[in-house]
Formats: sequence, structure tokens, C-alpha cells
Amino acid sequence: MRVLIVEDEALIAMELERIVTDAGHSTVGPVSTVEQALAHAPRVEAALVDLGLADGLSGAALARRLIDRYGTKVIFVTGTPREVGHGLDGAVDVIGKPFSDERILQSLAKADTKSKTALNVAADW
Repeated sequence: MRVLIVEDEALIAMELERIVTDAGHSTVGPVSTVEQALAHAPRVEAALVDLGLADGLSGAALARRLIDRYGTKVIFVTGTPREVGHGLDGAVDVIGKPFSDERILQSLAKADTKSKTALNVAADW
């Protein structure tokens, strides 16, 4: 699975990249703005998205676009999980910072299952 990392804090982005690649997935990014993320969106199946990005509190709006336009499986990784509320409709998960490798891996597995299910449904048509 190709995973877009949308995080403006370099150390956190590097840690997410390590977790994703160690799990056998490929990464795109990290990127830190909505514009950068949307440029890569057509080539990914999932995205790890922070709420606060380099261009402001734009993560939720980005996630909505990724889900609606590209069918991306969005996982929020944020220091303010309450700001997501009950979760943006269509998001796979909301993970608070600090996070553990296991927590990220659980959400990636959930996103991967949803991606494979969507591909199987499309193939049946």
C-alpha cells in the first residue's frame, strides 16, 4: 500500500515514515501543506494526516478532499484528537500523539483491508 505522510514536524514525519516502511508499505512524502498533499493524492491508497499543517489548521479540510475526490483511506495522527470530534466521516481512525508503532500499524492494517475490499468490489463490476 502507498501511504502519504502529511506532517509538518520533521521528526514525527520521519518516525511515521520508519513505521510505514518497516511494515512493508511504501511512503509518499512526507509533505507539510495541503497543496503538496493534493499533488500526490492520485498515487496513494492511504494517508496519515495531522490537523495542524504548515499552512494552518488545514488537515481536516485536506482529509475531506482526499476521501471525497480520491477515495483515500485517511488516518488522522494529531496532538489534538478532540478537534476531530467523533472523526471525520469516512476517516479510518484518529490517533493521538504521542503514538506507538503498534497503534499506527493497527490503523494501517485497517486501511489496507478497506482498500482491498474496495478493489474486490470494483473487480466484481
